[in-house]
Order: sequence, then C-alpha cells, then structure tokens
Amino acid sequence: MTLPVIRTALLNYPRLSHAFFTRRGGVSDGLYASLNGGVGSKDRPDAVADNRRLMAEALGVAPSHLLVPYQIHSNRVLTVEAPWATDERPQGDGLVTRIPGLALGVTGADCGMVLFADAQAGVIGACHSGWKGAFDDVAGATVAAMVDLGARRDRVVAVLGPTIAQASYEVGPDFVARFLERDASFDRFFKPSGTSGHSLFDLPGLIGHRCRAAGVGLFEDMRLDTYPDENQFYSYRRTTHRREADYGRLVSAIVIR
Repeated sequence: MTLPVIRTALLNYPRLSHAFFTRRGGVSDGLYASLNGGVGSKDRPDAVADNRRLMAEALGVAPSHLLVPYQIHSNRVLTVEAPWATDERPQGDGLVTRIPGLALGVTGADCGMVLFADAQAGVIGACHSGWKGAFDDVAGATVAAMVDLGARRDRVVAVLGPTIAQASYEVGPDFVARFLERDASFDRFFKPSGTSGHSLFDLPGLIGHRCRAAGVGLFEDMRLDTYPDENQFYSYRRTTHRREADYGRLVSAIVIR
C-alpha cells in the first residue's frame, strides 16, 4: 500500500527520507479513521501498530526504528542513539540524531510538528510544539541539540507541517496575558477574534519566530490548517467542539537513509 503523504522540496536530499503523514491510508475506523498513529489514543492497539508499520515502510525503516517519544508539552530534547520499545518511550518533545536508519517521529492533532535537517553534517531532528512548546522554545532547544551533534545553525532547514492556523485558534485573555508577560513583542501573534475579550493565536507564526531566532538557514511553514481539513487531518480542537470521545494523532517523521 502506498500512503498519501505530504513532503517538501526543502528536505528532498538523497541521504534523507521524510513524511508528514495525513490521516488517510490506514486501518483504523470510526473516530480514528484511518491512519491513526497515536499509541496514547483509545484506538485498538493492533490498529495503531499496523498504522505505524505502514508509516515505517513509507520511510524505508523497520517498524521498531520509527521512534516517537512520550510527549509531555515540554522543551526537553532527546539525543537518540538506538531504538526503544513502545512501552519504554522516553519523555520529551524533541528528538535529534546522527545515526542512519533511526526515524525520528512526533505526533500532533493541531500542535506543530517540525522536521529539521543539516544534510551536510548528517544530523536531523523533529519536535512537537503546541502552545506550551512554543512558549518554552522546544524548537530552539532542538536546534541547539543538533549543533551539539555537529550541525551548523545556518545550514539547518526547518519545516512546519500540519498545524492549527490562527484563523482556527481562539483563546481567552488569560492565555494572551501569559505570553505578553513573557515578552511584550509577542502581541504580534494575536489579533481580535470578534468575540469580546478573545483573540486568535498565531501558533505557526510563533514557531517560525522560534526557528528563525535559533538561527536556522531556511524555515518553511507548509500552511496546512488541521482544524477545517477533516479529510486529511485530525484535530483536537475540532473533536472538543464536537464533544467527541477521542481523536487520532498525525505523525511526522524524518530519517537519514
């Protein structure tokens, strides 16, 4: 089976394989239809395992080598040197490696998923950046960990995949206040929503700012809004608004061949 995946020319290097997987092409059904990659969801574990196997095949690695951490909405970055068992996932939201054959993956369902590469140095990274990750700069921490492995900041390419867009992300005044207390210039990532006292939050804009501040040579926002595109993407916020019981998780991953 050939999965319908999203790729970018910025990561199209002979030594690399990458994919921003959609929700299509898998074996899950119901709320999870069909390529649910979330082991933390309430989907059937065998279905999630089959979906992960399909993703691994698309990346050209063994299922045991598609590595996704136990995400905790942090800026903790893990340097990966060997596979781990699914039930022994380390906690963190960023991954880096220079080891070929280890596919670094993160999950999301509105949160940003960023893939990184310095192809010349043979160093890759991936991070999961929801609002907490963007607030605490998990993207910058991922770039710093890549530098520790021999990457050069100005050679790093960073690509933001499916993420909830500003038009779909309404927040309250307390949320805005938290960001402005950290940095008053962050007001540029908010605009009035039309609901009294509420704002629309530009999560992709803040993630892009974090990547540029980290000194990456190129940054691309693929401008794929998870919330309105039910055909391609899962969305936690859409599920919440519908009062559904659960939701699937998208996977984005990168590997050195």
